[in-house]
Amino acid sequence: MSEYQNDLILKMIRGEKTPRFPVWMMRQAGRILPEYRSVRAGLKDFKELVETPERAAEVTIQPVDLLGVDAAIIFSDILVVPEAMGLPYQMIEKKGPWFDKTIRSEADLNLISDTIDVADRLGYVAEAIQIARRGLNGRVPIIGFAGAPWTILCYMVEGEGSKTFSKSKKLLYANPQLAHQILTKITNVTIAYLKLQIQAGAAIVQLFDSWAGVLGPTEYSEFGTKYVKQICDAITEVPVTVFAKGAYYARHELAKLSCQTIGLDWNMGIEESRKIVGTDKTLQGNLDPCVLYADFSTIETKTKNLLNSFGNQRHIANLGHGVYPDTDPEKVKCFIETVKGFAIN
Repeated sequence: MSEYQNDLILKMIRGEKTPRFPVWMMRQAGRILPEYRSVRAGLKDFKELVETPERAAEVTIQPVDLLGVDAAIIFSDILVVPEAMGLPYQMIEKKGPWFDKTIRSEADLNLISDTIDVADRLGYVAEAIQIARRGLNGRVPIIGFAGAPWTILCYMVEGEGSKTFSKSKKLLYANPQLAHQILTKITNVTIAYLKLQIQAGAAIVQLFDSWAGVLGPTEYSEFGTKYVKQICDAITEVPVTVFAKGAYYARHELAKLSCQTIGLDWNMGIEESRKIVGTDKTLQGNLDPCVLYADFSTIETKTKNLLNSFGNQRHIANLGHGVYPDTDPEKVKCFIETVKGFAIN
């Protein structure tokens, strides 16, 4: 007997037969919902919401109640890891993340530490998962997450978002030894952090390598998948999903990882990805989030086309990236309801 009333996503990840494809969306716990904005309005800023377990849990549960998704993903941010390691960040409205201090040289390496007490520094995330789990009362599983080491390094080096991530890439070529030192520290903390989330009740964890696609195949193999592999090998308690946005060339390598699910962005064809990955892993994705700007009929058609491309293989319906904040929640519901009404042959 499952501990969840709806364990469709866990069954699909395990390769068990299910009547339909499970569905959830990246960034579902967030700005598309007026109810989220209402909670956010009562707090000082985004970070206060992330760091207040009761409120983070509340917005984690909202998409389950309001959209009918098959999993909740804990409301947090990938940048809590660099902050816990010693590099605090600010989330500036309409601009994005900002770090006052960055790591560009060996001298800067002492700004961060991987010998931290993760439970102490990131306990608010664990507490939010525990509260959300109680609130969900076994309705659906909770997904925990972290940023992959390469993506976290990008923020530690750039100090903000970037179109090119040229400072981070410069480090790889000019001082690869330092890059590997930073990546090792991030990896150590990320493993401990994911285990903390699992202990708190996360039933699945996902690694977001948001900036994987800015590297070429050789560089991503050395500075990306090498560290993702270490994390996948270390997390044995629950299924792991790896989402390496833009790294379409890395699918052969990702297929060899000890993860159970591989996330696809909208540039990675379903049928081609299935041939590369094989049949013993679940694929997740990959509707273009911009499809949700279309009319209801188009959303329904595009979603059915996507589901038909899955065949009867192991697949979780999702977007190819996070849902955009100006998306109409009714269009999101159209996508989710179309998935839920589509029977697997």
